[in-house]
Amino acid sequence: MDNFTLFNPTRIEFGTGKEQAIGQHLADHGIKRVLLCYGSDRIKRDGLFDVIAKSLGEKGVEIVECGGIVSNPVIAKVREAIAQARDHCVEAILAVGGGSVLDTAKATAAGVRYDGDVWELFTGKATISSALPVFAIMTLAASGSEMNNFAVVTNEETREKLFIGSPDLFPKVSIVNPELMKGVSRSYLVYSAADVIAHSIEAYFTASVHPKLQSRLVESVINTVIETTEALIKDPGDYEARAQFAWAATLALNGTTFSGTAGFSYPNHAIEHSLSALFSVPHGAGLSVVMPAWMKWYCRRNPTQFERFAANVFGVATAEQGIAALENWFNKIGTPTHLSALGVKESDLPAIVENAQGNMRSFGIADIYTPDVISTILRSAL
Repeated sequence: MDNFTLFNPTRIEFGTGKEQAIGQHLADHGIKRVLLCYGSDRIKRDGLFDVIAKSLGEKGVEIVECGGIVSNPVIAKVREAIAQARDHCVEAILAVGGGSVLDTAKATAAGVRYDGDVWELFTGKATISSALPVFAIMTLAASGSEMNNFAVVTNEETREKLFIGSPDLFPKVSIVNPELMKGVSRSYLVYSAADVIAHSIEAYFTASVHPKLQSRLVESVINTVIETTEALIKDPGDYEARAQFAWAATLALNGTTFSGTAGFSYPNHAIEHSLSALFSVPHGAGLSVVMPAWMKWYCRRNPTQFERFAANVFGVATAEQGIAALENWFNKIGTPTHLSALGVKESDLPAIVENAQGNMRSFGIADIYTPDVISTILRSAL
């Protein structure tokens, strides 16, 4: 194993009814006014907003609302939220929703404490020195953002999808109640499954050091996602399946599976971020297209690990069979595996390649993923 430091200060409150204590959690941190970030008005129609408002009100916490956050969150909304937070002198940000809402909340928390334009934190022109405290109530399991210190946002003007990271962005408390996720559509369930698998395989396949213990942890997460996704397709009300799916999503990106690994990268995310930025495709749907195509190109670089994946996840013998099995599973559950299903044409590839080159530089892997390599991977996904 490689030397490592594992630091994760986020408190996870997992289980039914946990959202009812959100007021106490904010009060414990001395919060009196909070910016409540959310997506659609669904949280009001299903009663969740009322539960949260009651809990906060009982502890004397005032709410400033910031709704309308969209999937693939955009920097314009972050700027709007920052202005609200400053105008109302809020002391914390509370995200209620999925990863897009929480990423917006994290970016807002950092932007409030920065004097310049928040996008400069994403482009590397400035660094995060502090942030407002962030809290979360998750209604979708996928991103793992509830227990990590990263956020991804799209600049709709420059058509860039970039990330920030800082120890200041770890949520103070994240509430994960699987019951709040039972209304997730089948489409977003299967996109979420692809997202969690993508988080799991990036280091698993690309790391120069990947201990067997970590490989076993990753395989356990992926196997759990496969089993529980199939169970939830059959019965969306299966609480046990939804609970295990939710916890697998958290474990995939909270640092646990990376401990003791070294030399890994995120090529699938670097390519998919361009698809999201240019075509506004759901992140998980883009990943389910990119992953099999990337695996076909990359497998010769790490054949032993690909054979391990094939055997331990799908019970087949060869790397090629394992890749085919994953692609077939994506097709079975109904998440796309070809660019055409996303409305992306061959004529769009040059623009994607050009955009992805910027992402490759951000991830530090542009020397491996040249324009020709990115083009080869994308053409395999047509």
